Amino acid sequence: MEYKLRISGVEPESIVDGKGFRYVVFTQGCPHACPGCHNPQTHPFGGGRAADIRDLFREFCENPLLRGVTFSGGEPFCQPAPLAELGRLVHGRGKDVTTYTGYLYEELLAMRSPGVDALLAQTDVLIDGPFVLAQRDLSLRFRGSRNQRVIDMNETRRTGKIVLLDLEGHQ
Repeated sequence: MEYKLRISGVEPESIVDGKGFRYVVFTQGCPHACPGCHNPQTHPFGGGRAADIRDLFREFCENPLLRGVTFSGGEPFCQPAPLAELGRLVHGRGKDVTTYTGYLYEELLAMRSPGVDALLAQTDVLIDGPFVLAQRDLSLRFRGSRNQRVIDMNETRRTGKIVLLDLEGHQ
């Protein structure tokens, strides 16, 4: 079991990184380096600090108002195994997991990686796609550019086809 993770930091209470109050883990290291990225300090793989997911989970559990955890970046799928384990712990508390990625969902599936598959299995909402500066839209909820999708992973797994969440008020 992998318990160590390289992170840029955490935001213990966020309302902008998914539905409800969320505990956000910002992973360190990103291969995408999207121009205009909101978190460029997370790009270098050698930056940030080491963290133990058990410590992150303990901190998460201290706040009963949290709806769930969000994995952001950096690129969470560069460290999928420890995040999948943290997601499993969070689900054990009846909370949910949102994961941001610069990859497309289809690209993640094509990797055929046990770690990537494990993190996808622990993800309730996947916000996929690179940030594209030319498609930047500050009116969108929980994402920065129009190309990024908000995927309901539970329904996607159930139906076998990508099911998008409508966050603009038509749920």
